[in-house]
Amino acid sequence: REKFIHLCNPHLEKMKEDILYHFALGTGTHDFPTLFGDVKFVCVGGSPSRMKAFIAYIAEELGLGSPGCDYPNICSGTDRYAMYKVGPVLSVSHGMGIPSISIMLHELIKLLYHAKCSDITIIRIGTSGGIGLEPGSVVITRESVDATFKPQLEQVVLGKTVIRSTNLDEQLAKELMQCSKEIGQFNTVIGNTMCTLDFYEGQGRLDGAICLYDEEEKLQYLKNAYDSGVRNIEMESSVFAAMCNLSGVKAAVVCVTLLNRLEGDQISSSHDILVEYQQRPQKLVGYFIKKSLGKV
Repeated sequence: REKFIHLCNPHLEKMKEDILYHFALGTGTHDFPTLFGDVKFVCVGGSPSRMKAFIAYIAEELGLGSPGCDYPNICSGTDRYAMYKVGPVLSVSHGMGIPSISIMLHELIKLLYHAKCSDITIIRIGTSGGIGLEPGSVVITRESVDATFKPQLEQVVLGKTVIRSTNLDEQLAKELMQCSKEIGQFNTVIGNTMCTLDFYEGQGRLDGAICLYDEEEKLQYLKNAYDSGVRNIEMESSVFAAMCNLSGVKAAVVCVTLLNRLEGDQISSSHDILVEYQQRPQKLVGYFIKKSLGKV
């Protein structure tokens, strides 16, 4: 039973029907065990197009699809999120920032529970700003930290502040690191990931509409982050780690860095280079899935 999803909500058992509103799915209208019962790997990322590209990539890697094959959006009844499936792999978009991924995760975790899925691995793949790393480096998150470098998610529930752990599965991180070594195509590190509440001031940028600090203060803050073990910055990992912890799900965060924040704030690489960078987490996680399924 320990391999099944754990729901921290006793009220759900009393509901006749559970409507996953932002997925346009519901237990009264869809057969979750039939649709999703075989899922073992869930990959989530910000944009719908990236997650559609990932499902096409993994389908070809697993020999479950043909080139040019189209994969329907399971959540086509809504424009909030997109969801794609091939074999044991589910690919879901989560939007940008903690609020957006939090909503998605509540419904995704319930979906996996209703489908009676077991032994699930959830991996967030995405982009980030690096600290002290060359652009294109991949960071496997050891633990997600907040903007004060603490490994925690601070959330207000019923007017009270709740602190939740943001540690991620250490063994899973090591397995992903080993996969990167076997691929041998790009630099990969394990490090802490700073999760912020916005893209500009929250990440110490100088190019937002509002900025009331100078470059020296910004650089000192980023150097302090580096000294604390932070190697990249994004906006979703803390709530992702916290919710997966509470649900008893193995989880990892794998993000590529698009720039070194110690050298600037704006992304200047060409479109083609950025596209190649964004494929690196997909390649790493795709290889991990293949290896887990004995297809390497």
